Amino acid sequence: MTGSEADLAVYYAPSPNGWKITICLEEMGLPYRLIPVRWGSDPPEGFLTASPNGKIPALIDAQGRGGEPTTLFESAAILLYLADKTGLFLDPEPAERYAAIQWLIWQVAGLGPMAGQNGHFLLYAPEKIPYAIERYGKEVRQLYTVLNAQLARTGAFVSGSSYSIADIACFPWIMTHKAQGLTLDDYPALKTWFALVRARPAVQRGIAAGGGIDAMRALPRPIFPLASSKVEERP
Repeated sequence: MTGSEADLAVYYAPSPNGWKITICLEEMGLPYRLIPVRWGSDPPEGFLTASPNGKIPALIDAQGRGGEPTTLFESAAILLYLADKTGLFLDPEPAERYAAIQWLIWQVAGLGPMAGQNGHFLLYAPEKIPYAIERYGKEVRQLYTVLNAQLARTGAFVSGSSYSIADIACFPWIMTHKAQGLTLDDYPALKTWFALVRARPAVQRGIAAGGGIDAMRALPRPIFPLASSKVEERP
């Protein structure tokens, strides 16, 4: 739920990494406001301070720990912070907690970067490079296979029987499967999970925030640096 007076502010662009945070906030029922970050434009005030690497998302919590403002960048850190802040979507028991954390790290270290590179070379690169397309396509298919096997083992969600920030992190990157030339028919457990998560009302609201998929499709490609900074911004 967005609100102009919300304590939580998100530097945001409509993309898988941005959707992780809006989905999480919607699932938690936390009011928030979006600060749009637009490719090829001057960054909004405070963005490069909040996100030194010049990438979305970044979060400002005006009422952070001890009532003091808290600023965070990197989507995994933000998801962990929000889970600890609310006590939601991250089991406090160590075994379950670290099961979710390891799959969260798997997403930010593997699924996201490999799908991002595959999408870039397949869809947006000005020159088609067969080696890059083959390499990253193979990596993404392998990661889909790993996730499908994990979901077949759990029979429910990414890290176990409960929906967690690991599901929230993975889902937006699986949303790109059609554009990346993949069909979920090849990954039956993943297909079942994807439909289950996509049907959640909070997930739908999180994707719709800031204009949703149509806003993402309208963004210029390839991704250019922020106009007033040497730091390249890649939502």
